[in-house]
Amino acid sequence: MRVREVRHINLSDPDGRVYCCLRNRVVKLDEEQKQAFCSGCRMYAGEAGGKGVECVWEDLRPVSDPHVVRDPYAELASNQKRQIWPTDHLSTCMVFGG
Repeated sequence: MRVREVRHINLSDPDGRVYCCLRNRVVKLDEEQKQAFCSGCRMYAGEAGGKGVECVWEDLRPVSDPHVVRDPYAELASNQKRQIWPTDHLSTCMVFGG
């Protein structure tokens, strides 16, 4: 499966919080956050027109591109789910001869 880079437009909630993929948590998008984390983050892609932060990262989830996030806590919860890919069980077996 090819992983695609998706532009995430993380809009600040009424308390000024956004989901931060780098820190994998909901954070207050204040000057401290911007200076300490956003400014050096390879995923950082802009300020979302002053309404939050834009980030670009490989997202395995079936989301739109761009992916607009209005609820940072729902985004955090969604990013905690891990896709388990079906495997070929025979390729994981070991055979011992005697």
